[in-house]
Amino acid sequence: MKLKKILLPFAFFAITLSLVPQTTNAQWSLGASYEIRDAEPKNGFGVRIERGILNKLPVVDLGIRAHFSYFNEDISYENRTYSTDIKNYDFGVAAVGGVGVGPISPYVGLGLGSSTLDVSRSNLPQGSPLSDEANDSAIYWNGFVGAKVSIIPALKPFVEYRLEDVSNYEDELKNDISESNGRLIFGVSLSF
Repeated sequence: MKLKKILLPFAFFAITLSLVPQTTNAQWSLGASYEIRDAEPKNGFGVRIERGILNKLPVVDLGIRAHFSYFNEDISYENRTYSTDIKNYDFGVAAVGGVGVGPISPYVGLGLGSSTLDVSRSNLPQGSPLSDEANDSAIYWNGFVGAKVSIIPALKPFVEYRLEDVSNYEDELKNDISESNGRLIFGVSLSF
């Protein structure tokens, strides 16, 4: 079931991209990143695929992006007998706009996505109000700003800050995450 949740949006995104008319050759970009955020789990990895649209505009770069991120952390508490394993993965699509002047290309974007949070607890004391496992999915919006550096034409390091709002998780899971969180993303993309 989880695999369907991941593959279905990417298939929809690929079909949508193939239907967008192009006036010149399409510019694709595939990226990988290391992501740091302020909610548990704090560190994760991501991938993204992006396609340029309306390539005839001078200096302005417009595109559509799909992304996937995965975070995992096992938390052991010193003063408690139980531990918590938190897995969070999210995926989404966004519109991206930027300017391509010189070696640094700043960009901004806005999009929608889906986030899934899986919380597993082990060694809970008997009669605990917490459950052993809790799972939930939520739809979120995100906005981001970033910049790519063109050192080598096809290989572009980037840094990005993404702010997302996930406010519709169940009450039990809200203790494990914050509703709005930002993430700092460092990565590299390959253009073809």
